[in-house]
Amino acid sequence: MLQTRVGKRTAEAAFAIASELVDEELITPAEALGRVSGDGLARLMFPRFDTAAVGAALAHGIPASPGAAVGAAVFDSAEAVRRAATGEKVVLVRQETTPDDLPGMVAAQAVLTSRGGKTSHAAVVARGMGKVCVCGAEELTVDTRARRFTADGMTVTEGTVISVDGSAGAVYLGAAPLIDSVVMRYFETGGQPSGDRSQTVVGAVHRIMEQADTVRRLGVRANAVTPEDAARARRFGAEGIGLCRTEHMFLGDRRRLVEAMILARTDADRDRALDALLPLQRQDFVGILQAMDGLPVTIRLLDPPLHEFLPDRTELAVRLAAAEAGGSTPDAHDAELLEAVNRMHEENPMLGLRGVRLGLVVPGLTAMQVRAIAEAVVERKRAGGDPKAEIMVPLIDTVEELRIVRAEVEQVLANVSAVAGIPVECPVGTMIELPRAALTAGRIAQEAEFFSFGTNDLTQTTWGFSRDDVEAAFFSAYLDKGIFKVSPFETIDREGVGRLVKIAVAEGRAARPGLKIGVCGEHGGDPASVHFFHDAGLDYVSCSPFRVPVARLEAGRAALPQTQADQSERTSGAH
Repeated sequence: MLQTRVGKRTAEAAFAIASELVDEELITPAEALGRVSGDGLARLMFPRFDTAAVGAALAHGIPASPGAAVGAAVFDSAEAVRRAATGEKVVLVRQETTPDDLPGMVAAQAVLTSRGGKTSHAAVVARGMGKVCVCGAEELTVDTRARRFTADGMTVTEGTVISVDGSAGAVYLGAAPLIDSVVMRYFETGGQPSGDRSQTVVGAVHRIMEQADTVRRLGVRANAVTPEDAARARRFGAEGIGLCRTEHMFLGDRRRLVEAMILARTDADRDRALDALLPLQRQDFVGILQAMDGLPVTIRLLDPPLHEFLPDRTELAVRLAAAEAGGSTPDAHDAELLEAVNRMHEENPMLGLRGVRLGLVVPGLTAMQVRAIAEAVVERKRAGGDPKAEIMVPLIDTVEELRIVRAEVEQVLANVSAVAGIPVECPVGTMIELPRAALTAGRIAQEAEFFSFGTNDLTQTTWGFSRDDVEAAFFSAYLDKGIFKVSPFETIDREGVGRLVKIAVAEGRAARPGLKIGVCGEHGGDPASVHFFHDAGLDYVSCSPFRVPVARLEAGRAALPQTQADQSERTSGAH
């Protein structure tokens, strides 16, 4: 034999060929599973551009959420919502996004930012919604006030049509031709292939997904915020919700209630604001528990710093200064908000007053959320449902924090049970997202009924990297110099962060045998990381709904015998 080389083939061909080889009895279904990859499945699940018809890219950034989309460039959330309401397709362009941009992100076909990385706000939210996203496109100079951006000497004004490739991280001027995804339609309909067998790739995907689900040990859950997210995740094969973020439930019209809680001068004022939030939160949880009836729903108590729910500090100061300069009386509410923002200002808020610390210093906040969860459980039980809510305490550093919060949680659950006459039992666990928590997991497990690794923050705090800044700032140089081969925010750092995970798993289960352990950071949907979590002995991974099929596939591949896993690694590079 003079020479051999790996045959290059598309993702469609990889799935189709593997399935046909099973039909011809040349390989087993398990071997077919070893001949495809999660990366290939991800490429099949989203629309893509006809590469033969696109020209040179206008700019490049970090491919933060896959797929391809075309729309008119808009530069604020309100304009995105306004244009989308008329039927126009838009792309939201920002320097970086904040929770205030959520309505615009929902309305847009894609999100494009000049700052941030794969775990920035824009990236995480876009992936959760299945929106195309490119972050950290540093070639763009975004001027939101002038409603334009410049790139490569060209100025793009609001309304100009652009095309965004979230898989390649590229931005093009004009409307690039789109190729739709039949595989996404297959998953959207609950994973049932249509009768049209001309869709060979769909039949092949169906067969291989069935094999993956048969052999995998890891469970797969979804990170979801709304009943719609939960329902979609269930159609995609999720076996529960591993992370329900409650902070998104405080946005929109509810922000004024959060402001009232923050600005409260007395306990009575704060209690009134919390009482107003309670029924709203309860209905949120009712909808999610209904969508996931019979499956576990892990609800994380409020995590981000409270100032994220207040207006921007600079905008408030400018507004007040402009009023004074114009000779008018400054708005009293704006002045009060600015005072609160200044009072709560932190140089590094992600390492400040957030997570469990909020519940310990803001009286009634934890009790309100737990009561909303418990009352939602009661409502679902009365309706004949089978709710399985779990309560997760974020950003634990020490077992004493968890002990205090757990006592408060159990008191509220007991009170609701007594009033309703229906037992409410919600397991109480914690996120392991700080190195100290991982290193003292044995002690924390004495109070925690489950662990869930928040690998976004665990990576950030282990490396000393700001996940919002460093990817665009210097990761390209680090990759070029071989300091690491892939971003640690994309694929788990086995030597550092991974070692902390293994320590926490071993010590946690030594202290509490049978401790349920999962992961809900973005690594939960990364193919290589799924294999690590399988080897580390976790019970489940949780990821955005649109990454659930990829996680299911890779969990199956991780369970293959080593010889097949080796074959898988050799063939996946050819896809």
